[in-house]
Amino acid sequence: MRIKTIVMSAAGLLLAGQVLAVDLPGPVVDTAWLAAHLKEVQVVSVQSDPSLFTAKPYWEKDAKSGKAMLIEAAGHVPGARLVNAKTIRVARTIGAHTVKYMVPEGAEFEAMMRQAGLTADRPIVLVPLGQQTADMDDAARLYWQLKYYGDDRVAILNGGMAAWIHAGGELSTAAAPAQTGDWTAAAPRADLVATSDEVAAGKAQVVDARSLPQYHGLSKRDYVFDYGHIPGAHALPPDVQVMSAGGTATFLPAASYRTILKASGIDPDAPAITYCNSGHLAAGAWFVMSQIVGNPAVKLYDGSLHEWTLEKRPMEGIAQR
Repeated sequence: MRIKTIVMSAAGLLLAGQVLAVDLPGPVVDTAWLAAHLKEVQVVSVQSDPSLFTAKPYWEKDAKSGKAMLIEAAGHVPGARLVNAKTIRVARTIGAHTVKYMVPEGAEFEAMMRQAGLTADRPIVLVPLGQQTADMDDAARLYWQLKYYGDDRVAILNGGMAAWIHAGGELSTAAAPAQTGDWTAAAPRADLVATSDEVAAGKAQVVDARSLPQYHGLSKRDYVFDYGHIPGAHALPPDVQVMSAGGTATFLPAASYRTILKASGIDPDAPAITYCNSGHLAAGAWFVMSQIVGNPAVKLYDGSLHEWTLEKRPMEGIAQR
């Protein structure tokens, strides 16, 4: 059944002028579920390039098969709000250092979400572009921040806009609606975030969500001030966090992730702390381990290697041996 047909069926479930409450089926929803519940949730497009919100998808014909291939996902689900993934993190003072890319204070984050039009009355479905791991991590980072400030009614559309387009979903290129929401930030949840001292204490598995060249100390980002990884960290690189096929990046079932984690030397059920360079890729690893696998004892090291190396804490890698 095509998505447009499902949308019309869903409309029949609504009472005139009234939105019915709906329970999210889990942290990940598929295109069919979203199409059937569009009027019962608030769709939030999460993009690092906001210009794609009003652009049209770009297709090219495959030379061998003659089939049209989606090169660049764009546009949005009709009625979606827009959140720029690059503006939801801020610089904060941690000890003697100014650390960039951190979760904002509650009042500031609440203002961001209200400005984007998020409301408190309906569950949120985050829709990234969905063509690569970084896209899914954009959504995972916003998911983590929403959950950090108390919102448990959040899910991510598996495959994002790429999956929606391939499924024949209705597409809009209209500008984001100018509306102010009433979303409210609750007290921050300390059980979701780790500090440098917690990482150094060694009481939890430490999971590095960066690429293997960065993990081994062969390359680094310019805002990370040493090469390698935190001593004892296990590598869980981005290319094993999602499955990429047909131009769409999708999450795997929990059982598949448990196998991947065990093969990576990570206990899926033991306490863990995820990190990367700045807390972006680490959000994807946190989402996989905490929300999909279901390990409640997983924290995200928000400052990640940017903060760790600002503090001149120890690193190890091939270059140090």
